[in-house]
Order: sequence, then structure tokens, then C-alpha cells
Amino acid sequence: MAVVSGQTRGFLEPSLINRTSLRELTMADLAFVVTTVAVFALVALVAKGVTKL
Repeated sequence: MAVVSGQTRGFLEPSLINRTSLRELTMADLAFVVTTVAVFALVALVAKGVTKL
């Protein structure tokens, strides 16, 4: 089977895999940032509550 220029022989094209990986990494980074901000907000609330005691 001859491969025409510009076509790949795999199930998924490499560019599609790279875009998916990039999207997954971006979502993982976003989840990390949101989680970090939430943890800092929770720590701030706890610290504020402790100072009122």
C-alpha cells in the first residue's frame, strides 16, 4: 500500500494527538490553578476565623 504525500498510515494523525495532549495539559494546568486558589482561600478563611477567637 503506497502512502500519498500528506497522508499518514496510523489510526490517528500525529497532529490530532498533539492537539489533544495540549488540550489535556491546558485543562490540567487550569485545574491546578483553580485548586491552588481554592486552598489559599480556605486557609485565609480559617486564619480569619482563628483571629476572631
